[in-house]
Amino acid sequence: MRKIFAVVGMGWVALAHPAAAQDMLPGQILRWQDADMVALGAGVYEAECAACHGAELEGQPDWQVRLSNGRLPAPPHDETGHTWHHPDRLLLAITALGTEAIVGGGYRSDMGGFGERLSADELVAVLSYIKSTWPDEIVEIHNEVNARDAMDRDR
Repeated sequence: MRKIFAVVGMGWVALAHPAAAQDMLPGQILRWQDADMVALGAGVYEAECAACHGAELEGQPDWQVRLSNGRLPAPPHDETGHTWHHPDRLLLAITALGTEAIVGGGYRSDMGGFGERLSADELVAVLSYIKSTWPDEIVEIHNEVNARDAMDRDR
């Protein structure tokens, strides 16, 4: 049941945190400017993500080159990776359900879902922490990605 909640939880953020929701841009779920949320996310990242994605969000070496098992190494979550190319709702779904569940089509990944282990707040927090580390220009581009995603969903 938590998996469903995690995906539905994207709208939950606005319901559970109305004060934060009023300052949100279209399509925005992450709260990278909320110090408490970022601090929570830093702890979650260290405990759950750093082993694969690196303590400095640097990812694994040669992350764009497939391993002998056909899977890709863990990508960086800093500005050199592709995390910021995806809207908040997709990042949350991948984190909650795992890459394979979202990509489908037989895609194989070592990135399993964390929706069974982490609360909705923790999922949002870890992604908020990641976004809080990006340079301003990358944050601005990511906000535009979210706005385009929101417009696409409204059509």
